[in-house]
Amino acid sequence: MFAVYADHIDADNPLNALVVGERPEPEVPDGWVVVDVKAASLNHHDLWSLKGVGITEDRMPMILGCDAAGIAPDGSEVILYSVIADAKAGNGDETLDPRRSMLSEIYPGTLAARVAVPATNLIPKPAELTWAEAACLPTAWLTAYRMLATRSGLKPGDTVLVQGAGGGVATACIVLGKALGFRVWATSRDEAKRARALELGADAVFEPGARLPERVDSVMETVGAATWSHTLKSLRPGGTVVISGATSGPNPPADLARVFFLQLSIIGSTMGTIEELRALVDLCVKTGVRPLIDSERPMAQAREAFEVLAGGDVFGKLVLTL
Repeated sequence: MFAVYADHIDADNPLNALVVGERPEPEVPDGWVVVDVKAASLNHHDLWSLKGVGITEDRMPMILGCDAAGIAPDGSEVILYSVIADAKAGNGDETLDPRRSMLSEIYPGTLAARVAVPATNLIPKPAELTWAEAACLPTAWLTAYRMLATRSGLKPGDTVLVQGAGGGVATACIVLGKALGFRVWATSRDEAKRARALELGADAVFEPGARLPERVDSVMETVGAATWSHTLKSLRPGGTVVISGATSGPNPPADLARVFFLQLSIIGSTMGTIEELRALVDLCVKTGVRPLIDSERPMAQAREAFEVLAGGDVFGKLVLTL
């Protein structure tokens, strides 16, 4: 079957490991089903896999992709939840299962004509969402939803700063933050992306490192080393950082004195539960909120999409369709 996959690991030139070609049909363990993929979206996770982050050479070749929407064996339209885990092992939260994985880490991913997933990992796709929109939700948008709605402690009317407007999670945080009733500020080093953030609903935008008019209640952090100092300086006493990624580097200076003196909270957040995915889909239907799509291409043009993702000139999600 047609698929987009990594055939080896190349930490220095990840796109050299990318193959657009043919792979065997998916194996189907007990309790799993095969979904015909209609649309899938890219994440930085896919680039990291090509670099060997979270995956080892012995698992190659590996079909890439975490997100997809498609048609289940019974003909229903579905969205795929990409976390493979046991909620019982996580005390009711499958993201806390120490043995959890995502599609494309142990099991083949979604950038293919067909993908096998546990039957319990499917939720209905509402008619209100297009295939492309639905395919954007399970990773970046679910990550943003959990950061804001579950992990941040924010209340309607609170102010949240989103670092690095442009990436999939950051743009989702802007849109979802407004839908959840927060005052949303955003940063970007790119003037055009700051303007786009305002169009998405941000109440104010700033250059990275800029002094803010006032300190904020929470910061949504996905950038890491490049913005960490500004993130801590932007928080009010008792404020909260929610961090789900570190695209500029994972080891920023800690500034521990500021953390304990101002009693700041640093909260990690990864993906979300399937119930949070259901809640996110319901929010999209009820409010009219839709994922921002940077571009949409046939999956046969996956290499072009990966080149755009690697180049960083992205605002929203990159979607591949079949």
